[in-house]
Amino acid sequence: MRIIHTSDWHLGQYFYGKSRANEHQQFLTWLLAQVTLHNIDAIIVAGDIFDTSTPPSYAREMYFDFIAKLHVTQCQLIILAGNHDSVAMLSESQAVLASLSTRVITQVIPASLSEDELEEKALSQQVFPLHDADGKTTAIICAIPFVRPRDVIRSRAGQSASDKQQSLQQAISDHYQYLYQQARKQADAFEKTEGIVLPIIATGHLTALGVSINDSKSDSVRDIYIGSLEAFPASAFPPADYIALGHIHRAQQVAKSEHIRYCGSPIALSFDEAKQDKRVLMVEFTSGKLNQVEALIVPCFQPLYMVKTSVDELETSLQETLVAFEERQVAEKFPASVKAWLDIEIDNGDHLSDLSQRVTELAVDMPFEVLLVRRCKKARQRRQAQLSQQDNSTLSELSLTEVFDSRLSQLEWQTDEEVARKTRLTQLFTELSVEMKQAASITNQKSDADKALITSSSAQAESTSQSVLSEEESTEAEKDSAIAEKDSAIAEKDSMTPESLEQHNS
Repeated sequence: MRIIHTSDWHLGQYFYGKSRANEHQQFLTWLLAQVTLHNIDAIIVAGDIFDTSTPPSYAREMYFDFIAKLHVTQCQLIILAGNHDSVAMLSESQAVLASLSTRVITQVIPASLSEDELEEKALSQQVFPLHDADGKTTAIICAIPFVRPRDVIRSRAGQSASDKQQSLQQAISDHYQYLYQQARKQADAFEKTEGIVLPIIATGHLTALGVSINDSKSDSVRDIYIGSLEAFPASAFPPADYIALGHIHRAQQVAKSEHIRYCGSPIALSFDEAKQDKRVLMVEFTSGKLNQVEALIVPCFQPLYMVKTSVDELETSLQETLVAFEERQVAEKFPASVKAWLDIEIDNGDHLSDLSQRVTELAVDMPFEVLLVRRCKKARQRRQAQLSQQDNSTLSELSLTEVFDSRLSQLEWQTDEEVARKTRLTQLFTELSVEMKQAASITNQKSDADKALITSSSAQAESTSQSVLSEEESTEAEKDSAIAEKDSAIAEKDSMTPESLEQHNS
């Protein structure tokens, strides 16, 4: 049995404003030719089929066109979702593609299911047989895509960071071991009934311990963490006959293990991958065991060059790059219309706008497209240090606009795309500042109106209170006068003698 292990296609990628559609189409055409040439039984794509969760329509069309053409060759296709891929987008075509000899696995079976449900779904979705062109079972695969923590572990309160990391690593390991045991049962049952030993293949899309640090830090490889887990130990994988991994873009063995492999991306996805020989891996099994792993080198469809030079040596460096490209153009039979893409890194120079203009003038008659002109890391650090020394203002001394402008000056705005982004950010900041000022003005006006209303209400209340008080005082005065008059009358009556009373009556 023979399979092709590939990964990290990143269909739909835009590279400093350049589409990779032509390169990807040529790669897929080349891959179809390898299937026929080497009698391949299955292709495993170990994640990151697309570059984003919302790939452009041409990338989707390319994907479906490849599947339809591969189906004609009677070669099985196993598609595994990576961290770049959309689960929803890949899932929507699962049922249709199943009729075209294609299995699409978007996520692992949730650990929250009951044991019966877990076994049923695991057997149907993640553990299944692979067949040859005649329909005969040739292998059992444990198809594991990019793992999301919520699918394999339940968070618990009170756990420390190290406890969470250990629990997650154990949960992923348990998931691999569980699926492997299910595959082992199928393989043993098949051997018992048919007398044929079947190899077990596992997959994964993650960073494994034992990978070169430089490779995992490629410009095009995004840091991938499964929850708090940065890397998965190779020792935690099950004893499968072959483990096909994706995510790292350079082909390599994991922990020096012949059977645990990254195949790498089929095209260079960043300038620091430009010198790598891109490949897919042809894996051959004999009598149920891994026989050999052979690299099928993918032709380069778009030459890339990283030119590291100084301002003084810029012209010389471009001439040397031109000579190297012309020799390569003959050896690899590039069409005359193909131009090399350049990333020029300068180790000095303060004004990138002047450098870009000079590079354009020097390369105008050369078969180059300069996609990036930038200072080297050390030059950027030196410039940052100079800016820090020049401006020792405290935050309280700066206006909001000055803080924003200072932050922008600390970043590198080199390509046309980056300059356009800076312009958009500045425009958005201006609009936001105006909106904030208008909102503050409205708030202040409302505050003044509220104060005036409160003052008016207070004065009215005080006036009403005084009026009521005056009225109460007047009523009390009248009441006191009446009481005094009554008391006077009583006193007068009490003071009368019989003689005065008699005189009063007469």
